[in-house]
Amino acid sequence: MTRWIVLGAGVLMQLVLGGIYAWSVFVPPLNAAFGISRSQSGFIFGLMIAVFTLAMIPAGRLLQRRGPRLTASIGALLFSAGYLGASFSQGRYPILLISLGLAAGAGIGFGYVCPLTVGMRWFPAHKGLVTGVAVAGFGGGAVLLSSVAHYLMATAQMSVLEVFRFVGLALGGVALLGALLLREPPSPAAAQSSQPPAARSSRPAYPFWHICAGMFAGTFAGLLTVGNLKPLVLSIGMPESQTALAVSLFAAGNAAGRILWGQVHDRLRSRKTILLSLGFLGFTLLAYLLENAAGAFLLFAVFFSGAGFGACFVVYASSIVEYFGVQNFPRFYPLCFLGYGLAGLAGPAIGGWIADTWKSYHPAVILSLFVVGAAWLLIFSGLRPCGVGRSPDPHS
Repeated sequence: MTRWIVLGAGVLMQLVLGGIYAWSVFVPPLNAAFGISRSQSGFIFGLMIAVFTLAMIPAGRLLQRRGPRLTASIGALLFSAGYLGASFSQGRYPILLISLGLAAGAGIGFGYVCPLTVGMRWFPAHKGLVTGVAVAGFGGGAVLLSSVAHYLMATAQMSVLEVFRFVGLALGGVALLGALLLREPPSPAAAQSSQPPAARSSRPAYPFWHICAGMFAGTFAGLLTVGNLKPLVLSIGMPESQTALAVSLFAAGNAAGRILWGQVHDRLRSRKTILLSLGFLGFTLLAYLLENAAGAFLLFAVFFSGAGFGACFVVYASSIVEYFGVQNFPRFYPLCFLGYGLAGLAGPAIGGWIADTWKSYHPAVILSLFVVGAAWLLIFSGLRPCGVGRSPDPHS
């Protein structure tokens, strides 16, 4: 029974922290109330992603030394403090950048790493499924926050700063509750007894860099899209009344895709799944080049592009385990996740800057397609299936 409580608590935390993907909901009101440009908003979002990924490295070390409860609680408190600080910023950009980009971003990083690692230890025979469920919670968090934020701003007539305060107090409290319910299994060594013999390596080997390239490309395209989603779909003709639904559909696709691609990975293994998921994501991005397409078509495209983006958070985690073993997951995955952080810092800000400069998101979408295509070719030509060709042992 305890392991199900721990899994539920982890998913609860991920739902709250995953609200980061609803950021585009805040872009128009920040611009209207305080003159925050789209590129500035994109940089706040990108900094949150970058700090989130960097924070996972010390969080993983703290998790190994002090356990998940303390580590996740620190994350929940930082997350809450960041949004509360933003709510008292009076719209001043440097304060928003520090509060959301640094404090809340670090909180997400400390919180994110705990449910993944602890879940695999409690369910050693179902690592892929548990990883998919946990990261699906993170992907689905944007559905929760986008719906809540839209209601509070449109119906309850709250300002964007008041919504930040609500997030810090209410959702931050939920995250802290989830953190306090996390714990390690009674015998971590026994929980990890089913490790594949692969991975005795203590340093990244050649497959690692191909996996990182895929992570960067997929998340660059996905974060550029989700970080600018509302203004992006407005620019290609989607009615304002459907934009909140579009944000929720992207998040729903993100969550569903994480579970779906986890199942695909279990059947096809890493190389084929990486290539298939990158190709799928690239194909869905083509819809954002269409002008005045039918609203229903665009909503379907938003959902499926979210599913393509969601693949990144289960396919590459599962690939790390396949090539290097679960015992090296807390060490290698934060390093791989740096590709996501770099993508977060670059993608949304570049997308906003391109829109501000060219008055169109089309060049940004084309850039995303180029990045995804380049990674697909690199992985197709260089990444071998696990156990084929070069050994994953870096000392070989």
